[in-house]
Amino acid sequence: MKTLHSEAAMRIEQIDAYEALVQFLYRAPIGLVQTGLDGAVEMLNPMASNLLMPLARDGGLDNLFATLEAVAPQLKQLADAFDQPSGVVCEALRVPLGDDHSAPGAPQVLSISLLKLDPERLMAALTDATLEMQREQENLRRRLRSAARTDALTRLPNRAAAREQLQGLLDRGASADRFALLFLNCDRFRQINDTLGQSAGDRLLTSIGDRLLAALADRMRAGGLPANGRVDPAAGGTGLVARVGGDEFVVLLDGLRHPDEAERLALRLLDTLARPHQVDGHEVACRASIGLFWGGEPGKDGEIAGDADAAIGDASIAMIEAKRAGGARHVMFEAAMRERAARRADIEAQLRTALAEEQLFVMYQPVVGLNPDGSTDHSAGVEALVRWQHPTRGLVPPFDFIGVAEECGLIDQIGDFVLERSCVDFMRWRAQLGGAAPRLMAVNLSRAQLAQPDWTAKVANVLARTGMPPESLQLEVTESLAAQDEQIQVRLHELKSLGIKLALDDFGTGYSSLSSLHLLPVDTVKIDRSFVCKADTSHHHRVLIEATVKVAQSLGMNTVAEGIETAAQLDAVRAQLCAKGQGYLFSRPLVSNALVEWIGANR
Repeated sequence: MKTLHSEAAMRIEQIDAYEALVQFLYRAPIGLVQTGLDGAVEMLNPMASNLLMPLARDGGLDNLFATLEAVAPQLKQLADAFDQPSGVVCEALRVPLGDDHSAPGAPQVLSISLLKLDPERLMAALTDATLEMQREQENLRRRLRSAARTDALTRLPNRAAAREQLQGLLDRGASADRFALLFLNCDRFRQINDTLGQSAGDRLLTSIGDRLLAALADRMRAGGLPANGRVDPAAGGTGLVARVGGDEFVVLLDGLRHPDEAERLALRLLDTLARPHQVDGHEVACRASIGLFWGGEPGKDGEIAGDADAAIGDASIAMIEAKRAGGARHVMFEAAMRERAARRADIEAQLRTALAEEQLFVMYQPVVGLNPDGSTDHSAGVEALVRWQHPTRGLVPPFDFIGVAEECGLIDQIGDFVLERSCVDFMRWRAQLGGAAPRLMAVNLSRAQLAQPDWTAKVANVLARTGMPPESLQLEVTESLAAQDEQIQVRLHELKSLGIKLALDDFGTGYSSLSSLHLLPVDTVKIDRSFVCKADTSHHHRVLIEATVKVAQSLGMNTVAEGIETAAQLDAVRAQLCAKGQGYLFSRPLVSNALVEWIGANR
């Protein structure tokens, strides 16, 4: 009796367990389907029926693989390819159901996991993954939006983020608060990047961004305001540091009352950036120029209107004005600057066309020898000077386009053109005039040319290609350029090793002095016209010329007096024993054929 009683109890427990299992399957929040290996359905719960019924073509759910054939044809292939007696065939396979099954409120995405229970049976778990997929897509969109508003290098907000916050300030309407937009550009970044390499340049940009952010945070803490240079600008902070491209940054500060506050911030940033940066074991000095836009002032009608791109452009224009004034300073934007910028942009566009259509040409101003016996050597040399023959404006003077060419990066192309053309003309004169031809060709150099890492090799190629003797070429740099930059002096020594001559142009107007002249690798000192023009009337200027000549002679250097326009000036520089002279008294700049005639007339 006890055995029968025990067996009955076990059957009851089994029935209870089965009913519990059935109740679990019935109430389970996921679809469960048990099938044979061929997909024939042996059991499915109500949730599975609800999820699969819209996919059943004939309303039947006899075979799982057949039901899912249209949306998950790979499921049967995965099951057939699984050769283990048991295990996970696939997990959380996402299956979009497509537009044919997109009734309102119906699942749009199924998640399917398939398990092999034993050698004869499969179990599929189905869930509605629509909301989960939507959340993932929204998170992805949010991350993409954040990435689209963040600079990948510095992790600061980028131009898009700065533009958005700036537009919000412009659109907010009347307010007692004003804001300032500061546009910063590094003065020597290209040269540093070329010298130390791009990776060092990237680290320098990151350091600059960190300093700007710290300086803004200090300023805002002092005023009790939060800074949000590294957070989402939509959060509504009152300060922003952003990298807007290359070596350009903007700083946006709200809650100001007077432009003086913005200018004090600009000075603080200039001081912050003036301190040397430690980059790969190097101390790197990288000053900046800042353009300042003052915003939030109501117009005549009381409205505050504006466009963020236009405001950034105005601040950029003011930054360019700061660079034109010498850099390492700030300039407040004024409306008149916009017209000047438009004029420069027009000249830049036309200058690019001029280079492409060969509108530029070279003229040559004679440099004469002032012999000790009072005679003049008219074949001592010439200086090459670029000119622009515009198709409608006629001859454009150099001061109208050289500065623009330096700002927009065209000066190196212009300089390379002048060097090549002058060497070609020089060799033609030699063939044509023989011993009467000029013995020296002087060509001016720009900072952009000397900043090119391969420019010494370019000069060597021009010499080889044209047959120009190195000793007959004199490259000229301004005194300020040669004296203030160590890298430029290294490049000058490289050029000197080619056998060419170097001249220091406009001496007396730059940063060097007679006491440091011996440190520069030059052969000739050209005394600036501002001294020569007063040589016949000012004892002070005659003494300066005399001192320059004597120091240059003691160093084995020649001297050239520039800008001689009268016989009295010529007599004065002769009395000081200047070796050569140049100026309108002898000749204005001449085209190549006219120079040949001038030499013939003065032979």
